Amino acid sequence: MTDPQDFRAPYHHGDLRAALLAAAEALLASGATLSLRSVAKAAGVSHAAPYHHFANLEALLAAVAARGFDDLAAAMRGAQQGGDTAATLVGHCTAYVAFALARPAVFRLMFSPLLQRKAEHPALQAAADGSFQVLLQAARAHVPEGGDALALAGWSLAHGLASLAIDGALSTAPVAVPSAHELAAVLAARLLKGGFSPA
Repeated sequence: MTDPQDFRAPYHHGDLRAALLAAAEALLASGATLSLRSVAKAAGVSHAAPYHHFANLEALLAAVAARGFDDLAAAMRGAQQGGDTAATLVGHCTAYVAFALARPAVFRLMFSPLLQRKAEHPALQAAADGSFQVLLQAARAHVPEGGDALALAGWSLAHGLASLAIDGALSTAPVAVPSAHELAAVLAARLLKGGFSPA
């Protein structure tokens, strides 16, 4: 296992919060046990420093998850294809899967039981809801009547595929499976080609 100290980064005055979030994400990725003390050590700051921004470990994790949702939303917006609503939705699906594969530890945190308590963490709630709004707006633009159901179907498809991919299940499937990125594009296109309509 990677030594958490390998993620030690110099702390620059005025950027403590960002340094702590980066250190926490690196520790998550390494599989290390997380605590405010371990995050402070990885960030190269005093043990008391995290308390300037986070009341406890859950507050820090909520902030990491919120940043993840913000980054996911940005990735999906970056995949938008002008006025081509179908291509935009396919792009959202592939961007979602790519994000999960690039940052699996954060992806798991984002959808951990912490999400069920997002109302206790306003920034997390805003970020989580905001990322879904990106997909929802695209789905409504594609199917004005039934966009909400299409967004849920697309989210379920992308999330299920992303989870299978990061857990390694696709690599052991008893059939030939293309890359997760290719599979995401194919499945999303088929969902749309099927003439999705709400139940």
